[in-house]
Amino acid sequence: MVRYLWASPTTLLGLALVLMALRRGRVRVVGGVIEASGPMVRWALTHLVPLRGGATAITLGHVVLGRDAQALAHTRAHERVHVRQYERWGPLFVPAYVAASAWAAMRGGHFYYDNVFEREAMAAESRTPLRDVSRRPPI
Repeated sequence: MVRYLWASPTTLLGLALVLMALRRGRVRVVGGVIEASGPMVRWALTHLVPLRGGATAITLGHVVLGRDAQALAHTRAHERVHVRQYERWGPLFVPAYVAASAWAAMRGGHFYYDNVFEREAMAAESRTPLRDVSRRPPI
């Protein structure tokens, strides 16, 4: 229960964004995490995430927003690492994530691919069998 409370500030933001999925979208709970997808979520992930081509999914506390159900299934291992990171860092996760991105960029790396939080999530992703889907970086 404490882990949900600690991550709750960002989860509340995620829940507000789940409203985008309610119109022609899908919302369900998988393993204690709310997953949402739909046309408006797809648009936001494609146009508002500062990665080339956007993101396949993004985690906000105990909420994962994905382009569609297939994207959510494909990125589940990666995004669950971020859920655990939110549980550890709580409201400090977002500032820590931004600082890790800045640190990676200042060292000459990529703000996303060389972010220590993303590297941890990518390691979990690489241990999960991949399905035949187009590869867009999850966040």
